[in-house]
Amino acid sequence: MLLIGVDLIEIPRIARVAERWGDRFLRRVYTAQELAYSRGNAPQLAARFAAKEAVMKALGTGRRGVSWRDVEVVREPGHPPHIRLWGRARERAERLGIKSVQVSISHSREHAIAFVVGETS
Repeated sequence: MLLIGVDLIEIPRIARVAERWGDRFLRRVYTAQELAYSRGNAPQLAARFAAKEAVMKALGTGRRGVSWRDVEVVREPGHPPHIRLWGRARERAERLGIKSVQVSISHSREHAIAFVVGETS
């Protein structure tokens, strides 16, 4: 079975929130590795935000059942982005029998989108 999630976010919205709330927002939503990769770049932050939302939708929890930082978007040199799950997100994925989570991320000047597929056995 496949579990899917998709999310579209306005990049200027993430930029405004990051500007207004600064580290308080950034450290609540993003892991240290995500922040290091994004280096404050609004399109990168927005794409990761969309990916986190898409994962939460695929897990069927929405924002209430999983912490933002329980979903991590990892990008290693020469490889496409992938998802690491921690805490409640990982527990939920295990209960659902999800063996892997695939993600595709893209952005334009104004929008970032992420599409996620969770594969069960």
